[in-house]
Amino acid sequence: TKLKVTMVAWDRYDATVITAVNNFLLKVWNSSTGQLLHSLSGHDDEVFVLEAHPFDQRIVLSAGHDGNIFVWDIDKGTKIRNYFNMIEGQGHGAVFDCKFSPDGQHFACTDSHGHLLLFGFGCNKYYEKIPDQMFFHTDYRPLIRDANNYVLDEQTQQAPHLMPPPFLVDVDGNPHPTRFQRLVPGRENCKDEQLIPQLGYVANGDGEVVEQVIGQQTNDQDESILDGMIRELQREQDLRLINEGETLPNPPVNRSHSVNGG
Repeated sequence: TKLKVTMVAWDRYDATVITAVNNFLLKVWNSSTGQLLHSLSGHDDEVFVLEAHPFDQRIVLSAGHDGNIFVWDIDKGTKIRNYFNMIEGQGHGAVFDCKFSPDGQHFACTDSHGHLLLFGFGCNKYYEKIPDQMFFHTDYRPLIRDANNYVLDEQTQQAPHLMPPPFLVDVDGNPHPTRFQRLVPGRENCKDEQLIPQLGYVANGDGEVVEQVIGQQTNDQDESILDGMIRELQREQDLRLINEGETLPNPPVNRSHSVNGG
């Protein structure tokens, strides 16, 4: 098999160069003389992540498609720690990216299953206040281009960066409680009525009132309640700008369009 370099990184002070090769080995080279200093083994699949410690030139992190995350001492050519990204019921998750925090005490990784992995010193109570699943309700909404080739949200006809802050939902699109909605930048000081409750009540076809997740309710035009609230917030924002004598940024292009569910 022809050997190929899959990733290259320098240590923090450029004294050494680390290369990842498609035979799953990492090689440490003297950057001045080109001398091979160490061959590091441990990975079982190709490595596309090499990250140097922010100030300790001895430490380098590597991660790859085998789900392994290694912390190396490249001075000694030894392994300091190893983490395996095992996902219950799904096998391992390939690691796509890693970054150290500026203080070098933590690092974060992302994997092929959409997880954010946080490693470091101390306890994890700080992170327990956030839900395990976090998506914006607009994450997978379609975009269109107007006559000037500008990008617009298909449903609201607004430029995405001018829309009100989105709502936090779980993987099924169900809104999180109000305490989580305030974690979204721009919603920190919103009133409770401007935030989505976890559950609502709706009358079914038999005249009974049943409990239902708000994100799953629709109105007569098959528009989700979430999108209706976003549209109402946008209208209030536009009215406020008009009352303050400002012109609306990038007014939407007039066109007939059908409203799809969120």
